[in-house]
Amino acid sequence: MAAPTSPMLLGCDFSSRPSRRKPVLLAMGHERAGRVVLDRLERLPTLEAFAAWLAQPLDWVGGFDLPFGLPRELVCTLGWPTEWAACVAHYASLSREQIRAEFAAFCDARPVGGKFAHRATDGPAGSSPSMKWVNPPVAFMMHAGVPPLLAAGVHLPGLWQPGLRPGVPTRVALEAYPGLLARVVLGKRSYKSDDPAKQTPERLIARKDLITALEQGQTRLGLSLKLSHAQRDALVDDASGDSLDAVLCLLQAAWAQRCHAAGDLLYGLPPSMDPLEGWIISAPWPA
Repeated sequence: MAAPTSPMLLGCDFSSRPSRRKPVLLAMGHERAGRVVLDRLERLPTLEAFAAWLAQPLDWVGGFDLPFGLPRELVCTLGWPTEWAACVAHYASLSREQIRAEFAAFCDARPVGGKFAHRATDGPAGSSPSMKWVNPPVAFMMHAGVPPLLAAGVHLPGLWQPGLRPGVPTRVALEAYPGLLARVVLGKRSYKSDDPAKQTPERLIARKDLITALEQGQTRLGLSLKLSHAQRDALVDDASGDSLDAVLCLLQAAWAQRCHAAGDLLYGLPPSMDPLEGWIISAPWPA
């Protein structure tokens, strides 16, 4: 078999409290001539296992389904550092209880309908505010996920990291969001649920439709997904959608790597993005 023509690609469906039932899920693959081949899925049942995986001497470009930054409005209102690395260090020093209390107080002081602060990327991506601590708890996902990336020396394009070793980065992490691609195909149709009572035939059909569209390249990324029959069945059968979400992040990572291969040092991120907030890869740029 011919060698892959791109670095290893990675898609990560992250959990802030992983377990054997709800692990961190990694989809690993490679891209060849516009086709993204899923090589394997790996399940990491603890945050320690996630950190250990990141520390391995592997070369990859990855899309991670967790926020890399907080809204500038929130950071400024709370009086936290407005330089990204310092802000993340302060954030990591807080407990989840402290984060919940500070964010809740921020929301309580704001009018109904505008409780949460948003990042500039939330509108184009259709993503939840990164300060949200429940349904989904993306604030805690950032709190749990970004420090291991930094500890492993992974490069996060567009976000200033003091002490990062010079030279061409060999491990690159980008913020991804599977819902961004899923909505292109499904609109508002739901394809997943962690609640067994909500794992309906309609959601099963939606997963099948989404996978078929990805295989046929029916997104704006210009890429198609290559699966074996067994892999396709596994993605369809995972009613939580975690496996499929990891694969959607894998496709976003492949798009970013193609941007980089064409000379874009920011892997498709907008040059004008706020270096405190970050940006979701493949979300439309602001006008």
